Amino acid sequence: MGQLVITLARASGHEIGAVLTSRDANRTINDLAAQLSGHDAAIDFSISGAALRNIEACAVARVPLVEGTTGWQNEESQMRQIIGEHDGALIYGANFSVGANLFYRAVEHAASLFAVAPEYSPFIEEAHHAKKRDAPSGTALRLRDLLKQQLKNEIPIASTRAGHIPGTHRVGFDSAADQITLTHTARSRQGFASGALVAAQWIVGRKGVYEFSEVIDELVREK
Repeated sequence: MGQLVITLARASGHEIGAVLTSRDANRTINDLAAQLSGHDAAIDFSISGAALRNIEACAVARVPLVEGTTGWQNEESQMRQIIGEHDGALIYGANFSVGANLFYRAVEHAASLFAVAPEYSPFIEEAHHAKKRDAPSGTALRLRDLLKQQLKNEIPIASTRAGHIPGTHRVGFDSAADQITLTHTARSRQGFASGALVAAQWIVGRKGVYEFSEVIDELVREK
């Protein structure tokens, strides 16, 4: 993901000021902040265990951060505390693909329709590459939250980790008579990188914590 973000950013005319990798894992927060200082925005696609450290380094450097890593959301309260203490800016999301975020809205609308038909049982199936560590995915958990807002049913999630699957999410509504499904399939990781760049441009000059859906909401309103 990091290499893809770099490639797309340069193709769009952006300048890459610094690239941090796993080789920087032992550096201090202040050391990282010194290297990050002065940049317009940072994008993090690393691992969940490094998320808070990267968030703090960007906050100390006063660099807005696009946090593309998932699996750290149980530490969200600490993240908000760090951003608040340093008057920083951060945007996060379960999925930075613009298409996936429009898929959220389609699923949300579908849930409101099926709320009047309790004989339909909702379910979620998701599949990712073998190296993805969190299961269920953040996207699947987000889809479950959207369904729960409208439906009272239990919503099971089935997860698959195999091969090089970029990401597939299927939301279904099953009854004895028929089954209706909505599916989002990522053909590559390019959608995630493109969305992260959109988020990075959006957050420049802002303060506080945002969810990527807020960017999508603004884009939809502008249309």
